Amino acid sequence: MIEEQESGNARAAILLVTRNLPPLRGGMERLNRHIAIELASGFRVLVVGPIGCRAHLPATVDVHEAPVRPLWRFLARALLLSLSQGRKARPRIVLAGSGLTAPIAVITAGIMHARSAVYAHGLDLVTPNLLYRALWLPFLRRCDVCIVNSRNTARLARQVGIRQERITVIHPGVELPVETGNDGCAAPDFRQRHGLQACKVMLSVGRLTPRKGIPEFVRQALPRIVSACPDVVLVIIGDEAPNALQGSGLGAGERLMECARELGLERHIRMLGACEDAELAIAYDVADLCIFPVRALPGDVEGFGMVAVEAAAHGLPTVAFDVGGVGDAVADGCSGRLVPAGDYDMFVEQVVQTLQIGRTVEVSAACRRFAAGFEWRKFGARLSDRLRQLVSNDGSLP
Repeated sequence: MIEEQESGNARAAILLVTRNLPPLRGGMERLNRHIAIELASGFRVLVVGPIGCRAHLPATVDVHEAPVRPLWRFLARALLLSLSQGRKARPRIVLAGSGLTAPIAVITAGIMHARSAVYAHGLDLVTPNLLYRALWLPFLRRCDVCIVNSRNTARLARQVGIRQERITVIHPGVELPVETGNDGCAAPDFRQRHGLQACKVMLSVGRLTPRKGIPEFVRQALPRIVSACPDVVLVIIGDEAPNALQGSGLGAGERLMECARELGLERHIRMLGACEDAELAIAYDVADLCIFPVRALPGDVEGFGMVAVEAAAHGLPTVAFDVGGVGDAVADGCSGRLVPAGDYDMFVEQVVQTLQIGRTVEVSAACRRFAAGFEWRKFGARLSDRLRQLVSNDGSLP
């Protein structure tokens, strides 16, 4: 058995190939970082990733870096690194951190007589780019295992021809905050720095891409929310995703504030840009509500909704449109409210109602109980178990 082979220095090797790692920012980047961290507790992990990622991974992980841009250069360099390191380490599994690197995983695994796996996020299955669909999707179908982040992404995987038996849903994880008792001044300081004293705070976390729906929320929902709750402020944390492959949203922040000025709502919005994890954690603790007004767009999809689970881990409820995989990330009536896609009337109603109820002890406790099921340790155990099945004694596949 593989467990016996992993004793001492004979642990099975896994090669993770991905463009999505810090220092790039986003949910996929955090997820891939934790994939490497969690797998390193039971496997010998090698990573081929973007330049700068070594600083964000444990010293026990063998890291090899490739330039992020242009994209073709990353893919070419990542393939060469995967082949050269694969020959040395002889990995049992080559894991693509998204559909983008699935061809590299399949090619490398084939040459190394290893197994191939991919973690699919949703957009990598539905993107309308014809070249991608013609060249990349066949490689996703050839992967021995396709791990997906939600039930909706599993449905999309089946639609593009990936066999049901090879699809496994493993939701992304979350880091549960540790109560230290030493940050009593953090929340008042955050409020003071951003002019939020005596305000109710709605928090939006995510890159300013069209799918996230923030401009539409400001136009169609914020005026009515402000009318019902005059002291409310929308705090937006996230950059314009300059490294995104689709929907970079460049210039979105300026257009958003111009819209707010036209509506006379500029004093009800604070744009903080990208924040470090510590600052983001304080924002979750300070806020009264997290909003996630995601849009259903052709050729784009919200694969899961990690922000909602992160908010819940801090005891913060979320009001979200039930789009894509968001229904797996919000427990309706427990960690927040799910609203039918595009129904701004109901969205406003749920936001106002949640703000009026307030962030009570009971509300926060329910959120934290829900988030506990997504702890990174549990994610790592599920992922490791699935990959061990892939390289079990007989090596049979569905």
